[in-house]
Formats: sequence, structure tokens, C-alpha cells
Amino acid sequence: MNIRPVPFDHPDAAKLNDEVQAEYHVRYGDGGDATPLDAADFRPPNGVYLIAYDEDGTPVATGGWRSQDKNAEGNEDGDAELKRMYVTEPMRGRGLARRLLAALEADARDAGRLRMVLETGDRQPEAVALYSSSGYEPCTKFGYYREYESSICLAKPLRS
Repeated sequence: MNIRPVPFDHPDAAKLNDEVQAEYHVRYGDGGDATPLDAADFRPPNGVYLIAYDEDGTPVATGGWRSQDKNAEGNEDGDAELKRMYVTEPMRGRGLARRLLAALEADARDAGRLRMVLETGDRQPEAVALYSSSGYEPCTKFGYYREYESSICLAKPLRS
């Protein structure tokens, strides 16, 4: 796998984002994630957006983080918010999400962020399992979906 940074509005990122939104719609029936995102959110040093490409140059996984500090949506100073983690169906079960997550955590840590936070949902058990096995623990709900019962918010310190 070749994991590299791309702009959030790159055509490959848009393609994978469309796929993950379609999957969210199937799982939740709500049209996908409505969290406001801007390409500028993922520009270093305040974030990064990564895509994993297979040996043929096909985009097969994606994820990013953006800086968050204390705000009305429940974030804390020093947060790096994980967004749009997704692996295409044929590539699942190969450890790609774990590799991408580790790369995102390392990048956020290098940028001085204190903890990685994420919001997922109760209809994504494989995501919850990945994050739990990677050291994420429940935290105070934050973000766009913080008042939804189906929302699951997790956090992991990036510094000892």
C-alpha cells in the first residue's frame, strides 16, 4: 500500500467520500454524515487527509484529522478529530484501517495535538472494534451528532 497525503477536495478523496456517504446512508438511512467539513480543515499543520492506494494506483482507503480546540460542540484544546475513515469493501479485513489510523495518529502527534477524538455510530460495530482495540475509550460526546443516542464518541491520548 502507498499511503499519501492529498487535499480533501482531490478527485480520489471525493470518490471515496461519496462511497462512505452511501454506506452511512445504508446503515443509518439519513443521507450520510452531515458534519460540515471544509478542504482547509485538512491542510497541514492543522490537519491532514490521507489516501491509501493499491499497487495499481486505485484509491482503496481514506481518512483524515483536523484540529479542534475548546468549542461549543464539546471539543477540548489540543484535539485532533478523526474524519472519514473508510476502506473499500474488497480491501477490508487486511489491516489497512489500522495502518491508516496509526499514520493519522502519528501525524497529529507530530503536529502537537494532545488527543485523537472521533465520533462513530452504533451501526458500525467493526469501527468500534477497531478503535477499542487501538486504545480508544469512551469520552464526553462532542461534535455535530453529540445529542444523537446512536452516537459513540471515543478518544485516545496522543502523548504519555
